[in-house]
Parts: sequence; C-alpha cells; structure tokens
Amino acid sequence: MAKELELKYGCNPNQKPSRIYMEEGELPIQVLNGRPGYINFLDAFNSWQLVKELKEATGLPAAASFKHVSPAGAAVAVEMSETLKKIYFVNDAKLSPLATAYARARGADRMSSYGDFIALSDECDEETAFLINREVSDGVIAPGYSDRALEILKNKRKGTYNVIQIDPSYKPNPIERKQVFGVTFEQGRNEVKIDDSLFSEFPTKANSFSAEAKRDLLIALITLKYTQSNSVCYAKDGQAIGIGAGQQSRIHCTRLAGNKADIWFLRQHPKVMGLPFKEGIRRADRDNTIDVYISDDYDDVLADGVWEQFFTEKPEPISREEKKSWLTKLDNVALGSDAFFPFGDNIERAHKSGVRFIAQPGGSVRDDNVIETCDKYGMAMAFTHVRLFHH
Repeated sequence: MAKELELKYGCNPNQKPSRIYMEEGELPIQVLNGRPGYINFLDAFNSWQLVKELKEATGLPAAASFKHVSPAGAAVAVEMSETLKKIYFVNDAKLSPLATAYARARGADRMSSYGDFIALSDECDEETAFLINREVSDGVIAPGYSDRALEILKNKRKGTYNVIQIDPSYKPNPIERKQVFGVTFEQGRNEVKIDDSLFSEFPTKANSFSAEAKRDLLIALITLKYTQSNSVCYAKDGQAIGIGAGQQSRIHCTRLAGNKADIWFLRQHPKVMGLPFKEGIRRADRDNTIDVYISDDYDDVLADGVWEQFFTEKPEPISREEKKSWLTKLDNVALGSDAFFPFGDNIERAHKSGVRFIAQPGGSVRDDNVIETCDKYGMAMAFTHVRLFHH
C-alpha cells in the first residue's frame, strides 16, 4: 500500500492537481485495476462505510450502489421472490448471498444506478462479479476478491474497470478535516452506532416494530447516515426502495423518495412484467422505456413509430386508476428521516406509499401534529433522538 495516489483530476477536468494521501501511515486501499478518480473515491469511501455498518447491524452481507456521493440503492442478503428476480433481471443468474444483496441494491432504482460505484461488505465472489460485469458501472470496492471474480472484473470495460480492495480493519482518525474556500473545517467523526436500542421511545399509539420492520429501519437509517442531507429513505424487504437526497425541504425529500418507492412497486405490475420487448434491446434502453411506460407521459413519448424501436407490439398503457389501485397493495414499508419531520404533511405523503413504521429524531415544535397524523393511520413511530446529517 502507498502513502498517496495521484488522480487524473478532481471533480472536474480543470481541477488539477489532484490526489488522495495520508498524513500519517499508508492508504487503506489498493487499486487492483483501472484508475479511479476523485469522485470515484468519494463514492467508494462513503459506500464502504455504509455496507460495513449494514453488515455489522444485521449480520447479513450488504451492498450499495452510489452515484455522486449518495446511495441510489442499499440492501442486505434477504432472499428474493421470483417477481423481484424478474424485475431486477437476475432470474437467469445463480445468486450467492452477496450477489442477492447486490442485485437488490442495483435493482431498486436502475435509472439512478446507471454508471454507479458499488460497495460490497464481503469478499466479491464469482456470482456477484458476473452480475456486476453486465451492468454499466464505474467501479467496485470490497475487502477482497476471489480469483475468478477478479478475472471477470479486470476484463470489464475493455480492461479499465476500477477495482479497489480496502483493508477491512482500517480505522480512521476520530477527528476529520476538510477544506472549503481555503478554510479548514474540523469535527469529530460521526461514530454514532445505529442499532435496535434506537427503537425504544414510541410517542404513537402503535408502540412496537416487527422484526422485519426493525431490520428495514436499520437499513434506512444507516443509508441516511451516508446520504447527502436533507434525506429520507423508504425501505422494505431488506432494501432501500426510495431515497430522497440533498433536498432543501423535508417534504420534497419525502415526496422524491416516495415517488421512487412507488415506481419500484409499479415495476412489479403485471402489465410491466409482461411488456413485449424486442430481442436484443440494450439494458439501459429497456430500463428507460420501463420508466417512460410507468410515467404519465407514455402516450406522448412512445407515440406511433417510436414504440416500434422497443416492442414487438404497442403495449396497452397502465391507466391512472390502475396505478392507484395497484399502489394500495404496497404495505409494511419502513421510513427513516435524517432529521425531524416538521409537519404532518410528510406523514400524509408517506402513507400513500404504504409506510407503517417510522424512525426519526423528533424534536419539532410540531411533533404533536406529526404524532397525531401517525395515529390517524395506525403508524408506529419511534423517536431516535439521533440526527444523521451528512455533508
């Protein structure tokens, strides 16, 4: 391992010189293939922390898909239904536990995950490398790679795919620093431990979480710990299904994440699963087309002559009434927030996406309104008293 690593450039090509380095000791990483850049390393280090903590909190292999220093998806190795395997396009693959976690993390929001950076909590095996190899991605960070997995990944993207190995025993300095406008900022690292102990104070009439809800809330909160704030995360079935990141308003986070959760569930609609795609359509074109098909712009975008590029026949659209009816089946969703909900409007929006379990810090002057709205829908909400801002 080296003390420093020169990079091609910083966030943008005009930002030179660029490097990562250690003030003391050696870098905790080795670049096994490719030439990762400045943003690649920001994604790699943030995503590694996320999956490491998910593994510690749940005991399950974990994976994350990162874009621009926020997760597009995060998940643990919970066995998937045949429906999920199909909408994640892995029903033809052999799935190890780690590959299952990766398929979930990548599949939740395929539009946002396009060109992502991947983090894996465990040694990358052949099954996971096989899935990574067929997706558009910038790179991967993991504590190790099997010989076969490394062979697969080194051949990806004409041999330029970024493969980083991190020392899983590495512990950073408890004081962290960064510069903005020539001024150095210093703070203690956010070492707060996220576990079941945060789910002990229930101000709502519903005053307990199921084991599955606790798992999903841990996923949501740990995901938020490494998401650009403000942020809200919807989780279900062992994975994040909607992440709203970097919004100035809490309600906009809740709406953005809720809309993504709705799209995740709409992709499981029989009409979507039965779309008559042409053979050989590119994976990115298929994903984009599904997104358009689900949207209200379907008739405008896939007009006569356009749909023929993708389908063997023009599919019947999903009406608004059908979408609304289908979304009523989305239930038992967990919701985490990195700071308090200031008003009950966030709860109203969450209810539309099947949320029944909430974990948030509490502390708003309008907590009473938030609690009242939760009680109206029978939601269980825990006050964690832990804020998770990340910038």
